[in-house]
Amino acid sequence: METGRIIVTLRDKFNWSQTDLADKSKVSRVMIGKYERSEAVPSIDAAKKIADAFEVSLDYLVGEGISASFDKETVERINNIEKMDNSTKSVLFNVIDTYIQNFKSRQVFAK
Repeated sequence: METGRIIVTLRDKFNWSQTDLADKSKVSRVMIGKYERSEAVPSIDAAKKIADAFEVSLDYLVGEGISASFDKETVERINNIEKMDNSTKSVLFNVIDTYIQNFKSRQVFAK
């Protein structure tokens, strides 16, 4: 997905107008419109400001990288897990795996 469409999708998710995003990101509304219409590509600085306003990573905003589909909160959690000792990680992964298995089972039976 291109950056402009990601910005539109995030604005819709947050129920923000272009003006709202401009106010929160300190990027002009005119430029936000150009990004959304793919008439311009945001500079790194502008992309960072927009990503920060939406509380997503730059990877997410541009649809690239290993964490492109994760918001900042998810990335922070993953980073914190990586800092844990192996024993704690193992316990946490067992709990997560149980929830994932339960979720997948419910999906199968819902069909």
